[in-house]
Amino acid sequence: MTSYQKSEIAELIDGKLPWHKTKAMMSAHKDDTRFDTYIAVFQDRVAWDDPILLPIGENLFIVQGADGRVVKCSCGQEYGSYKQNWKLKAHIRVRDDAQSLGEIYPGRHMCDPEWMEIREFICPGCARLLEVEAAPPGFPIVFDFEPDLETFYRDWLGKPMPERAEV
Repeated sequence: MTSYQKSEIAELIDGKLPWHKTKAMMSAHKDDTRFDTYIAVFQDRVAWDDPILLPIGENLFIVQGADGRVVKCSCGQEYGSYKQNWKLKAHIRVRDDAQSLGEIYPGRHMCDPEWMEIREFICPGCARLLEVEAAPPGFPIVFDFEPDLETFYRDWLGKPMPERAEV
């Protein structure tokens, strides 16, 4: 079983790994250190020390923070408990008219604003676009998922969850 270097995992995350290596990496059995290496790449890229437990987006993570397990942006902005919908604490831009929808879907590619709106969830700390959802007008904001972290670490990874180092 092939074990990949941290630099290769970083290139995969950044979309810079050549396709033949990406395909081989996706097709092969995952080595036992893959998740740890993946987390280590992200941990090296953030300025804070809270251990990343699980990435939930390109720049969004569940971490073991001072106040428990929280959702945190790479810039350090915290969104509260991972058991609550982080999107409700983000800045939200709603594209629900022809002009704003036309900025991203020009001409006949645009959806009908009577039937669908685009919601952009933006970090209040760094103004990074964290997620986008398309929904009918008035549809509740989607809570994507609440992972069972204990089971994931215990049964899938076979190890305890990282603890926060006291400073």
